[in-house]
Amino acid sequence: MNELALVDWLRETAGIGARIVAGIGDDCAIYRPKPGEDLLLKSDQLIEGIHFRSGLPPGLIGERALARPLSDIAAMGGEPRVCLLSLAAPRGQTEAWIKSLFRGFLRLARRTGAALAGGDLARANRIYCDAVVCGAVPRGQSLRRDGARPGDSLCVSGRLGRSWERRIQPRLELGRLLRGRATACIDISDGLALDLHRLASASGVAAEVDRVPLVRGATIERGLYGGEDYELLFTLPEGMVPPQGTTRIGKATRGKPGRIRFRGRAIEPRGYDHWA
Repeated sequence: MNELALVDWLRETAGIGARIVAGIGDDCAIYRPKPGEDLLLKSDQLIEGIHFRSGLPPGLIGERALARPLSDIAAMGGEPRVCLLSLAAPRGQTEAWIKSLFRGFLRLARRTGAALAGGDLARANRIYCDAVVCGAVPRGQSLRRDGARPGDSLCVSGRLGRSWERRIQPRLELGRLLRGRATACIDISDGLALDLHRLASASGVAAEVDRVPLVRGATIERGLYGGEDYELLFTLPEGMVPPQGTTRIGKATRGKPGRIRFRGRAIEPRGYDHWA
């Protein structure tokens, strides 16, 4: 299978999404947004040996490649519209393997409304994916990291400390529900402590954490610092009841921006950092 044959197969398999004027096979995709929308743009890399182990099923690799940036779209309260996937793979990978990866990507794309509009293909000495997602949110209604205020409740969307290679479920529905309610939001991809530090620093607040909801078998260490949870961490005005299925874990406080205390003890904002 050569590149032209793969592009032809992708064009036929992916189809053309709504509001895509030109897509797979052209030099650029053309996407026409609705009036009154702010567009959200996110790129995320998935690299063999860094983000996943060798031998992971190709369909799951493709799914994870898209799920990671979709989690960021969810954290902004957005709805996916269109996506791009650039793939580099070793020459030893079979046609069936590569198509299985794309099928995994496309299954999640169809389920979430993110139409595949193009990308790039190359060879490399290991598997490399770069997924770009364009989402949309009503103008001026996106969730951001910088809106938390002292007294706001800190909440998370699920239990933390899961296996790194589990299926990721982007919290898109919850993100949309939080528009107009949450004062700040971020997705937990690098660990609760580090991502909470980022949200608190952006908002100019400190944070007090009373509890960390954990999956069965996970340690507090893993829940605080492990990363790859892809849950939403968000703040609500004091007294507002968190949405069903989410958990209040503490509150934003006055103090040094970004400082975190867990059960009364100061903790470091550690987590996964590629550049540390």
